[in-house]
Amino acid sequence: MSDLGGISVIFDLDGTLVDSEPNYYGASRELLAEHGVEYTWAENERYVGIGTQETLATWKDRYGIGVPVAELLTELDRRYLALARADTHVFPEMRKFVERLHGAGVPMAVASGSSRPAIEAILSGTGLDAFLTTVVSADEVAHGKPAPDVFLAAAALLGADPADCVVLEDAAPGATAAHAAGMRCIAIPYVTAHADAEAFASAGLLLRGGQADFTAQGAWDHLASLTPRQP
Repeated sequence: MSDLGGISVIFDLDGTLVDSEPNYYGASRELLAEHGVEYTWAENERYVGIGTQETLATWKDRYGIGVPVAELLTELDRRYLALARADTHVFPEMRKFVERLHGAGVPMAVASGSSRPAIEAILSGTGLDAFLTTVVSADEVAHGKPAPDVFLAAAALLGADPADCVVLEDAAPGATAAHAAGMRCIAIPYVTAHADAEAFASAGLLLRGGQADFTAQGAWDHLASLTPRQP
């Protein structure tokens, strides 16, 4: 058992562990431009935290794109991976937190709406794969966030009771998914203007300033204040 008792920690990837949104925006803008769509950062913020397949399905209907979602996903991943491999920034305090949890033997997983190739490329390229070896992609479950499937699958892989899991999330759909899974949540809004979203109200710890307010020590202290729930 770790220093934090029976607690397990599940991380969202994009916008939580790493600042991948600029790369997703760049890839999305390039892809949509090919279909005659001008895509802005303000529009991109509407899709933060929503699974890639769900986003592509929305774009297909909204913009009248006559290409299958699977084909769009392949092309978006190709563009995104080229950008991600060149430059993906890990939030420094998040790296410290992951390393401290690993050193304390706390079970950890990554549960993301991105594809598995994208997740693995990011973890490998940033060196986080040395600490985070349990991974679930929304592509591997029936429903992406805000459904709880990806978090429940991660808990199962860790052999953890969902009630003893704490999720770190940057987006409202992820916070909703954590609550639906019966897990506690540390919310670090990527878009700080969304901090008042109803989904974040259920978070055990809400950092309204996003990553600017997050510290490894603060997150550790929060976990240490928790006690494992009874099933």
